[in-house]
Amino acid sequence: MFSRLAVTLSFYIARQFTYAVLAMIAALTGLVSLFDFIDLLRRAATRPDVGASIPVQIAALRLPYYCIEILPFAVLLGGIVCFWRLTRSSELIVARASGISAWQFLAAPLTCALLIGGFATAVLSPLSSVMYSEAETLDGLYLQNSGGALDLEGGQLWLRQADRQLTPQGVAMLHALTVHMQHGSLDLAGVSVFRLDGADHLLVRIEAPTARLGRDRWVLDNAHSIKPDQMPVPVGTLSLPTDLTVTRVQESFASPDTLSVWTLPGFIALLERSGFSAIRHRLHFQSLLALPLLAGTMALVSAGFSMRPARRGGVARMIGSGVAAGFALFTVSKIAEQFGESGALPPVMAAWAPTGAGLLLAITLLLHLEDG
Repeated sequence: MFSRLAVTLSFYIARQFTYAVLAMIAALTGLVSLFDFIDLLRRAATRPDVGASIPVQIAALRLPYYCIEILPFAVLLGGIVCFWRLTRSSELIVARASGISAWQFLAAPLTCALLIGGFATAVLSPLSSVMYSEAETLDGLYLQNSGGALDLEGGQLWLRQADRQLTPQGVAMLHALTVHMQHGSLDLAGVSVFRLDGADHLLVRIEAPTARLGRDRWVLDNAHSIKPDQMPVPVGTLSLPTDLTVTRVQESFASPDTLSVWTLPGFIALLERSGFSAIRHRLHFQSLLALPLLAGTMALVSAGFSMRPARRGGVARMIGSGVAAGFALFTVSKIAEQFGESGALPPVMAAWAPTGAGLLLAITLLLHLEDG
């Protein structure tokens, strides 16, 4: 009988918690999207050729992205509202008086928070990446002066990739003075290719006035081969195999938010083989993996700060402290991400350390609340 009561109570609390969290996600996402839409309208007002439909499309395409971004804070606020209402109505007080510990009835909302975070990572994130990429493309085409987030026009390009034509562990370092994107093709000018063996000894240097990225290969026109201590030798058109495509080169410069969590591991490996920095993508991947645990941590923090009995007083201050603590944890996680992007912290530590610290804080609060 007691176990059946505990199960029934757990389902009831889980339902109340889920409703509160989903309502908070919808409210916060709508609020953030409203401000984003107002900013888009302001930018579109300076461009007479852009209709009102473009800001609407961009704002709508960014909805899943904002939903994932505010998810931890929405779980915190939704949990505070849920547990405060249950405490004010004395439902949790009666449950604890009947012998059900806080750990028992918190297992269900904690599981719900983990499932919501897991759904955001596994299902919503791939949808968000596709929609956010389309939104950035529309933003770049209609509201920015450049070609958008995926624009490579102008500037220099450095990349490093495997070169197994010369030695099994060989690498090829390619440098271009200028880069031009036109109709889906990638054209380079002032190209130098340094082909190295496994010990990073220079084997040959190739110079070409122009090059382009073809199907599975770089094509260098009017190339000259220069070996150490030898004169340049013209070799005409030269092909260099590569794993890169135009889309992949573009994506390496785009925001990691435009890539699905399922494609990130392979894309990170490709970036590192090609000589591009993969720090941002590694950090984003680890942040998505940590999202379910962060959501669960926020649920425990909300419980620790909102289950104080109203008769003991200080409820408003306790709830305010919970909001402040959750917001501080959310802010610290974003600051840690910035340190991770700069290389000051390893991506794994930058993504998981704030979540781990928040989890320890929540467990400490609940132990104090439950055991005094």
